Amino acid sequence: MKYFLLVLFAMSGAVFGQDYKMEAGGAPPSDLPPAFASLMAPKGYKISGPSGAYCEIWFRGSLPSGKKSSEDSVAFPTIPHGALIGAIRFPGQGADRRGQQIKAGTYTLRYSNYPVNGDHLGVAPQRDFLVLTPAAEDKDPNATPGFDELMAMSKKASGTPHPAVLSLEAPPSGGSVPGIAKEGDHDWTLAVKIGETPVAVIVIGKAES
Repeated sequence: MKYFLLVLFAMSGAVFGQDYKMEAGGAPPSDLPPAFASLMAPKGYKISGPSGAYCEIWFRGSLPSGKKSSEDSVAFPTIPHGALIGAIRFPGQGADRRGQQIKAGTYTLRYSNYPVNGDHLGVAPQRDFLVLTPAAEDKDPNATPGFDELMAMSKKASGTPHPAVLSLEAPPSGGSVPGIAKEGDHDWTLAVKIGETPVAVIVIGKAES
């Protein structure tokens, strides 16, 4: 019995200790409207984990830039609110930074900052986020929707009263770009360059607040 428990413990440790990996992905998916796909870099990044392919993500060829924001605790103050940053496809069920379940499919990624209120204390040191919207529901790649409009768009991705979001940050120092690395106990961060600007997206892991 003791031997059986030791084997079971070792097997469970192996399952939960498995890593995620990044490899070169393909061209933007066919269900991403052509006007959006034309703005993306030719190839994306494929993230795989213990159960196989988890997601594939694409970023624009260059980072949108505008007037510098005066908001506090913002890592990328020159990205216009609502600007299109990329797209993500989940071949199976995915999840956002809040742990909300995201259905299989393709979603656009737009830039926003979480509001300064008591609901978001401890979510992240920076307020930068990528907001998911079903690709079929996002009509104009050049639009920069305001906060309320973008949140309403994203609720179609989450199916809940809260938008679907992924945390955006500056890449950890010393990490590989492009590359994926574990942060803390359960977060996995994809670091890439959009044009010449290094960025990082927490693609796996739920915020603990």
